[in-house]
Amino acid sequence: MLGIEGYEPQWCHSAKTLAAAHRSRFSRIVGRHLDGAWLMWDLDRRRWFADGPVILGFGDVNVEVTHRKFDECAITWNHVDMSMPLDWPGLALDWRADAHDALRSVQGRRLREVNVIERIMPSHWRPRVLHAIEFLFDGARLAIYNALDENGLTDSEEIDLAVGFWCRVPIA
Repeated sequence: MLGIEGYEPQWCHSAKTLAAAHRSRFSRIVGRHLDGAWLMWDLDRRRWFADGPVILGFGDVNVEVTHRKFDECAITWNHVDMSMPLDWPGLALDWRADAHDALRSVQGRRLREVNVIERIMPSHWRPRVLHAIEFLFDGARLAIYNALDENGLTDSEEIDLAVGFWCRVPIA
C-alpha cells in the first residue's frame, strides 16, 4: 500500500479507538528523544509527497502516521523498511530525512505527551472528526494532521481551530 512493500495500515476514524489501540506503545516511547524523521520525497518535483506516512524515529522504534480521506488515520510501528524502493506508478519517490521545518524544530527533543486532536462538528450524524496526532516535546509541539486526504505538518503552538470546536484525547 502507498507504494511501500509490506505496509498494511489499519485505518481508524475514532480518536478514542485510535488512542486505546496505541496507548501502551506510545507509553513506552514517552521520555525518549526524537532521533530522526522521514518523509516520502518526490524526486522529480523536489518536494514532499504528502500521501505517504510521516515516520518519527525514537531509538529502535519508528512510529509511522498516515492520514487519508476526510478523517481517517493509521499508526503503525516499525512497518516501513526505508531501505526498500518505493513503487508508486508514474512517480520517482524516496525517503528524505528532516525535510520539513516542523520536523527539524522537534529533532533531538524529549517526547513528553501524545494526543489525538478531534474536531467538534455541528452535524448530528458526525459530531466528532479525527483531525491530528499531536506530539508534545520539551519546549516544542508537532502535529501530524489530516490535510484532506493527505498529511499535513505543523509545529505551531496550538491548532488553528476556534475555541470550543476541538478537543484532545490523551494517548500517552
